[in-house]
Amino acid sequence: MLGLVVAEWLFERFPDEAEGALSRRLNALVTGQLCAEVAREIGVAAHLKLGKQAREDGAADSDNVLGDVVEALIGAFYLEFGLEAVRPFIRKAWERHIDAHAQAPKHPKSALQEWAAAHNRRPPEYEVVDRSGPHHAPRFTIRVSIPKLADATAEGANKQEAETAAAAALLEKLGK
Repeated sequence: MLGLVVAEWLFERFPDEAEGALSRRLNALVTGQLCAEVAREIGVAAHLKLGKQAREDGAADSDNVLGDVVEALIGAFYLEFGLEAVRPFIRKAWERHIDAHAQAPKHPKSALQEWAAAHNRRPPEYEVVDRSGPHHAPRFTIRVSIPKLADATAEGANKQEAETAAAAALLEKLGK
């Protein structure tokens, strides 16, 4: 439901923008990390009922947990009340994020891939360096490198988030 509502909203909001740019905007707005941020903004954590171990492990502040809870709330809201009721909720909760970028953001992994190609370099290589933390709140450490040039390491709550952060760190290191 989140993807559907955000997609139609973006199409209304940016009618002259190319499909690829709209797609990048959509992808940036429906990430688990942004869902977790919205969860924090609307006070979801205060309403979570967690077991002792989950509380001790910090589940109430986990991007994975909070993002999943917001997605579940949206799904439950839709099943109970329908699209016409869930649409205003999503638009209100995501309102400050929809115009966060003057231009459609380019995903750091795509930007790094394009940089490497434009500079006649081999494509970036991603490697899992470490996985730690409890099952409900894992932490991944990823190293990305452009062989014979540079590398960067970053952490995230899942592999994709860590790869994205590592790509952004390497782009910064390369002055991009």
